[in-house]
This record gives sequence, structure tokens and C-alpha cells, in this order.
Amino acid sequence: MHSTPADLVFVNGSVLTVDSRFTVASALAVTDGLVSAVGDDREVMAHAGRATRVVDLAGKTLLPGINDAHLHGCALGMTKPPLSVDVAHPAVRSMADVREVVRKAAEQTPAGEWITGYGWDAGYLAECVAAPSRLPTRHDLDAVSPGHPVLLYSNSGHATWVNSAALARAGVDRNTPAPPGSVIVTDAAGEPTGLLQEGAQDLVHRALPPLSPELRADAIRTTLRTLARLGITSYTEPGLGPGGDALMRGAMAHSTLDVYRRLLAEGELTARVSVLLLPTGMTSTAEEFVRALAAMDEPASTDPRRLSVVGVKMFADGVPVNKTSWMHEPYVGGGCGALCVGGDTDEERIAQIAEMIRCTHAAGYQAGVHVTGDRAIDTVVDAFAAANAAHPRPDARHYVIHGDFLTARSMRKLAAHGFGVNMNPTIKWTVADIEEEFVGPERAAYEWPYRDAIDACVTVTSGSDAPVTLPDWRQGVSTMMLRESKASGRVSGPDQRIRLAEALRTYTADAAWQDFAEDWKGSLEVGKVADLCVLAGDLLRADPHDIPDMPVVFTAVGGDVVHDELTV
Repeated sequence: MHSTPADLVFVNGSVLTVDSRFTVASALAVTDGLVSAVGDDREVMAHAGRATRVVDLAGKTLLPGINDAHLHGCALGMTKPPLSVDVAHPAVRSMADVREVVRKAAEQTPAGEWITGYGWDAGYLAECVAAPSRLPTRHDLDAVSPGHPVLLYSNSGHATWVNSAALARAGVDRNTPAPPGSVIVTDAAGEPTGLLQEGAQDLVHRALPPLSPELRADAIRTTLRTLARLGITSYTEPGLGPGGDALMRGAMAHSTLDVYRRLLAEGELTARVSVLLLPTGMTSTAEEFVRALAAMDEPASTDPRRLSVVGVKMFADGVPVNKTSWMHEPYVGGGCGALCVGGDTDEERIAQIAEMIRCTHAAGYQAGVHVTGDRAIDTVVDAFAAANAAHPRPDARHYVIHGDFLTARSMRKLAAHGFGVNMNPTIKWTVADIEEEFVGPERAAYEWPYRDAIDACVTVTSGSDAPVTLPDWRQGVSTMMLRESKASGRVSGPDQRIRLAEALRTYTADAAWQDFAEDWKGSLEVGKVADLCVLAGDLLRADPHDIPDMPVVFTAVGGDVVHDELTV
């Protein structure tokens, strides 16, 4: 026995270390919050003492803790009852279902108070599926909620559906201009229909009463409990700052970072959180962005391994499904999308993005840029390279967020400069069928090109973008391996499939790289933090179709158990 007995010993399992060789062992020991031994049962049991908890995995899989590299933690928690009503599929399947949910909420909500909901997706509402040109309108909600303003967030976060009372409360009418790069959908008479896209959402979001600090704390606590049950031990909170003051009732506001600090001080932050600052929202000029960034002076974290500010988020364009991504080739049915920043010409748009990235880079921050269209992605990657050339930094680790139409040209440049891409496999699973209507079958199949990016030696990380999708990495791994769609099960882009080991790296070792933390987390190696989870069953031998249903039965963060369904 070693001089300091282990606190935990796992034996008789499949220990996937996700080290550089993807070593598989059968046992692992944890001492004082760190991995103290990895190997076979006999050598690891030598670390056990009388007080050691010994876990017989009985063939189960032990993994590094999952690192969701793009997850809106506070926003995810506030989409859950009682803060929001559930209008997501499969809870609702039609406009009639949405109306019934809102009607019940109106019966229980004092007159005049807001009703908020989350998760609607026109691709899963029966009336919209039957008639693709049919979109949600205020008239769908008015009859069941005449005395309440109603605001329903879409699952993507890029559209909001409101009733007439909400438009009136926000002062939005036919004369209200939409911010650049955004849309207030209007009817044939020029009246707002109640559907607002991209930055136009702020017009109604700002009318909502902000979340109190305690409600934000409750929302984060809800998320932390959810993540523990899923084996997620780290996540990137991608955007807290003045640009989020009006997003989801302030869930992405700068003051939410203070709530995270409070939870850390009180010992309640049961996951590791990396934060991107959000100086401005979806629609801003470079001048506005630079001014806001200069005003953000963040104090050092009291525990940077548990809570740290690692970078800055900005927006370069929208999403393909709203035709707000900037594409090299037109959308099906026309349109090339539009960048979210100011300027009326391509040259002005490019200059705006380049200046935002240049200032972020020069200030010493990592840049994480929301960008989806292939032309916009090329613009952003070019700006990364130009910023680094002007102000050389050996390890900036800038990355494109989403990067769904990443081009071969941009892959080569990202790899050459040591930059990365954060992709969203569960969104691919969700939208694979509907995207064909907007970008055509060939581009939809290519979307989120994991195989090409990994082969090009780009560091690829994966995130759920929760609450856009549930933060279920198991579905993400399955999707990366199968490329099957949620709605039809049809394969979309089989040539972009990757192997299990590669998929797991995007959620562990490579996600730790994005956090500048690969030397102390992300793999199960001696000396690294004991962030780990146990999956019921043998992941190496599982059919990829079965992975989403494999239960997570144990989760620990730094050796502290946060979820435990193992039988002793």
C-alpha cells in the first residue's frame, strides 16, 4: 500500500483515459482530488487503504469528465419550470398544443404579468410542417392570453414569438425599425406578425423584467444538477456581458458573472466554468464593441480552475435556417444572408469584423466568434490570421463558434495558426432534414464537417449550445459517428463521420485545450484532476445507436462526488 491511501479506487472496468494514445486500462485511483494511479486492477488496488471506497465497475466505462465547450448555463436553467413554460418538441407538436400550454399558464398567472416559454421549433409544429411558409404569429396566441404579454423563445435563440400584448408592452409597431442584420416579420399590411429574428428580438426582450440575482442563482443551480446527472464536469459559458443584458431576461448579462462568483465563494459551483465576455450583442459596430470591451476590467478569479474568464465572444452572422448566414452561394430560393454587424457593403462588413477581432487579440483575449455561413467563416478566419500577424501571440487559440460550413481554405489556415473550431453535433442531429430546404442537400450533408476538419489537423471541440439543444453528449457522440437525423433517421453526410475515440476527444482533451487547461484536465492521467464519470455498459463495444440511452451512473469533480447511482 502507498503512503497516502487513495480516496477512491475503480476496478474491473473499461477506463478510457483519452490520453494521446487513447490508452484503455481496467482500474484507476483518486487521491486528494487527483488521479493517482491508472493501470490494471492489481497495481491500482495497491493504492487502497482501509478507508478507501473501492468501486467494482463490473465492466462499466470510466471516462474523463465531459467538457461541453459551448453551453449557456444560466440560460439553460431559466428555460426550465417555474421560470418558463415548456413549448419544445416533444412536449408540444402543434400550434394547438402551444396555445393550450399558454392558456393554462394564463389561468395561473396574475393579469398583466409576463408569460415566458422556451423551445418552439417551427420544424416540429404540425401546421408549419404541413405548410412550410406558415410561421408562428401573434394571432396564434392572442385568443388564449388577452390579459398577459407572452414571449416564447425559439429553440435556436435566434427568433422570438410574441403576442399582441407583448408587442404593445414593448412599443413595437409598423413604424419600428429593425436593427441592422435583423428582421421584424410583417404581414401584407405591414403590421408586425409577432415574429422577430436576430437582433430585433432585443426590442421585446428589453421589456421583460430582469431576473433577480437569486433567480439567476437558482437557474444556475438547476443547470449544475442537470449536468452532474449527465457526467458533465466543465463547460464554457459563451457570453456574459453588457451585450447580454437583454438576452433571455439578462441570463447572459454581465451581472450573471457576479452570481457565478458568489456560487464559487459559497462552494456551490459543482462544475468548472470558463467564461467568454460579451461586450455587445448580435448587432453592433466595431466602435461600439471596442468601447465596451475596454470598459470590462475583470478581477482575477479566486479559483481559476473552477471559474475563469478566458476570452471574448462576438457575432459575425446569424444562422442558415433564418437565412442570416453570409454564404458564398445563394440559399435555395434566393438570398445570401447578411452579417450582423453594421455596414452596407461587403467591404464594410469585413472591416468591422476585422477590427473587433484585432482589438480582442491585441487586448490579450481569446476570441470566440459566432459564425455559420461559409463566406462569413472565411472572413473571420482571415481576420484571426491578420490579427496575429499584426500582434504576434504564440498561443492565442482563437476559434470559430458553430463553424457549420467551414471551408477547406479556412481549415488550412486554422490549423496553420493553431486556432480551433467549436461544432454542435446535436444541432446537426436536430436540423439535418430541415436545413436542406434552405441550403440544398449537398451543403446540408456537408454541414459540420468533423471528418474534414480533424483530417486537416484543426483542433475540434463539441458543445450543445444548450438550451438550443439538451446538453446530452451521448447523443452528440452518436451523431458524430452515424450522421443520422432526428426526424427521419436518414444519414446526412456519411463521409463526415468520425470514430468513437475522435468524438470523445472533442468533449474531453480537446475541449480542455480550448480552455487553456489540457495540462491539468481533460484526460485520466496521473497528476490531473479527478474529473470523471461512469457510463453503464461498455462504450467501446456499444452500437452507436445505443449510446444515447446508456445511463451515466457516477460523476465526480476534483474527486468530489456530485452524482452517484452506483450500488456499493
